[in-house]
Amino acid sequence: MTKKRARILLFSVLALVLLFFLLEMSFLPGLISKLSPDRNFELLGKVIQLIKNDYIEEANPDKTMKGAFKGMVDSLDVLSSYLDKESMLRYSQRKEANLKDIGIVLYKRYGSFPQVIGINENSPAEKKGIQLGDFISSLDGRSTLTMSMTEANLYLKNRDEKTIKLRILKREETKEVSVERTVLFEEPFSYAKAKGTSGILKIHQLYPPCVKKIRQEIIPGLKPEKRTLILDLRDCHEGEIGEARKLINLFLRSPNIGYFETKGGTKEILSCPEDAELEKLPLVIWTNRATIGPAEAVAGVLKEFKRGKIIGHPTLGLVAKQNIFVLDDGSGLLLTSGIFYLRSGEKLWEKGIKPDIKINGEDQSLSTYLKKSL
Repeated sequence: MTKKRARILLFSVLALVLLFFLLEMSFLPGLISKLSPDRNFELLGKVIQLIKNDYIEEANPDKTMKGAFKGMVDSLDVLSSYLDKESMLRYSQRKEANLKDIGIVLYKRYGSFPQVIGINENSPAEKKGIQLGDFISSLDGRSTLTMSMTEANLYLKNRDEKTIKLRILKREETKEVSVERTVLFEEPFSYAKAKGTSGILKIHQLYPPCVKKIRQEIIPGLKPEKRTLILDLRDCHEGEIGEARKLINLFLRSPNIGYFETKGGTKEILSCPEDAELEKLPLVIWTNRATIGPAEAVAGVLKEFKRGKIIGHPTLGLVAKQNIFVLDDGSGLLLTSGIFYLRSGEKLWEKGIKPDIKINGEDQSLSTYLKKSL
């Protein structure tokens, strides 16, 4: 194919793809630009014409199309993402039990650097001095500016205990640190005794068989208890909504706990039909800004049903249903296909959950949370 034909093909396909995108702007109201389709298409045509006529050299069709796809998908919302082959591999490995990590959770909007919103206590990242509010400008020399939130968090994990180099933007300085990845936890949850309570059940990840193991290992000891159980959802940003539903079902039973609204207004109702084994056990839920997705749904539902008090920081409102599409070249699209509503009709998307008792500042220490709970 000649350069001229490649260029024509490039801009033709780009125009058709983006035109389709613009005509579908009613997909998820509020997630994308409010400009009119006609105005957007006019701007698109102008951009294409300028590149065609005035760019210094012939545009690389493959590179330009990937850039167009990535920009188009990543700008939809903070969860949607264009994943290259490497990121798709990391995505396929994300549920593996013994992945090594450095212990931070990143939040990122399109066109900005990812920010640290969660840090696991005693993790390699905390020991290296990484703090809440820090911005990460590069990972192993790769700029994070063009990464999606999903890509940035996936990049932190690896099967090997491999060092990762981070460039950190702090308020007063910029510095580089090398952090060793390690296994942060052996199980998807942990349980610890705490004076004056039934204990602290901390959820690290909401992937199967998390709830099954809780039923087997923790619930038998909790059934005789009458003191308050602490459900710690801080920094729980990974998981599946199906596992979240099972966790909710430990504490309440209902034919309708909320629903996902998908394109066209279709509602997919979620239920907790089984007997709730801990239905009468008093409950306190801990959240922070890194309580994201399925864990956020757990907190929202338990609060609405007045099943427990929430202590901590407001959440970001990122409970959504997503679909992954694998492309012919091995890359993929992770697209938001539905957003979560509580049974009352209250939308959590981009609204989040306000705690009953708010912890001020950026203090996320165990001692502060426990003091507030007691």
